[in-house]
Amino acid sequence: MDTTHVRRLPLALGIAAVVLVLDQATKFWAERTLTGRAPIPVLGEFLQFRLLYNPGAAFSIGAGNTWVFTIVAAVAVVLLVRYAAQPQPASRVVVLALLLGGATTHLLDRLFRAPGFARGHVVDFIDYNGWFVGNVADIALVCGAVLLVLFSFKKQDAKTA
Repeated sequence: MDTTHVRRLPLALGIAAVVLVLDQATKFWAERTLTGRAPIPVLGEFLQFRLLYNPGAAFSIGAGNTWVFTIVAAVAVVLLVRYAAQPQPASRVVVLALLLGGATTHLLDRLFRAPGFARGHVVDFIDYNGWFVGNVADIALVCGAVLLVLFSFKKQDAKTA
């Protein structure tokens, strides 16, 4: 048996759970600490904490179609869990776990936050020089996507393809 491709669903779910807990805990902190406050500089104006509620996707795109993002997030979570349940190299498990954690926590925001079920807004609080405002789940999603691209360039031999 090739030990580089064992089923690693428990590992993927564990990493995804860490992302989910970190994201939700930091959102809880942001709502308790930043509500009604001016932005708090972390690295001057380059990095600040500023509370926003995002009804759309990145850059608030599609703000009037929050329910669409709920469906997309739900489909992504199901597909990522199915894919993670298949034998994978460890590097791909990490990528899937980061994507799964980010997608799951965004799905939970959409389902259970105001203004209502399947229309919830995502809590964003990390302001990157005014370019965009995100959260820990966004960091996990970006890291997962970057790693996915980088690993796609990795040469695979016949045994691991």
